[in-house]
Amino acid sequence: MAGHSQFKNIMYRKGAQDAKRGKVFTKLIRELTVAARSGLPDPEFNPRLRTAIMAAKAANMPKDTMERAIRRGSGEDGGDSYEEVRYEGYGPGGVAVIVEALTDNRNRTASEVRAAFGKHGGSLGESGSVSFMFERVGLIHYAPGVADAEAMFEAALDAGADDVVSNDAGHEITCAPDSLSSVRDALERRFGAADVARLDWKPSITAPVDEAQAETLFKLLDALDDSDDVQRVMANYEVADDVLERLSA
Repeated sequence: MAGHSQFKNIMYRKGAQDAKRGKVFTKLIRELTVAARSGLPDPEFNPRLRTAIMAAKAANMPKDTMERAIRRGSGEDGGDSYEEVRYEGYGPGGVAVIVEALTDNRNRTASEVRAAFGKHGGSLGESGSVSFMFERVGLIHYAPGVADAEAMFEAALDAGADDVVSNDAGHEITCAPDSLSSVRDALERRFGAADVARLDWKPSITAPVDEAQAETLFKLLDALDDSDDVQRVMANYEVADDVLERLSA
């Protein structure tokens, strides 16, 4: 199982993520703020903000909390200014890891990310040290009940997508970065709003890891996720299904 199939690979790490639900709002508020600042504060004309609002609603964030975050992003309420930063490094077994963060303090975030890598058998690298092993893509995801695999496949290809993977976790559609807006809009007209619609990193090379390496790697990924500043973590690991089953037991 490749690490980039993020919507299918919810097994072992799900328990740890459930325990961190208190941190979800912090990450979502930052994304709402930055999304509102990156364009108009109206989700009808700001796809990134529309996606952030959908994610916030899915997490049951109160409406007034969402509205305050959007007002801060539009400059109405002042507040912290966040910048987008990316870190790259290697985890156990030579797994390539990309970390995307929203931070108001680069030094703090870099220190936290470096410490997580160092504690769990990894090393933080320079910018560009691992991103060449990933492809920048547009990623769209729909829940499994929205459509059957054939209908989603045909609709996605008609909309200009490059690939569709359908399984029990839903439909994962990928497209060229420049096509994300047009593909998303075409699918939304037919199936409604997507769960996720964003730019992402898809591994072009995967790194197989054994059970011991996988266990340490997942601890690293969880440590990175635990930072309020970190929004997303991508890695190119490949773990056998039987190993995942043992780790999740």
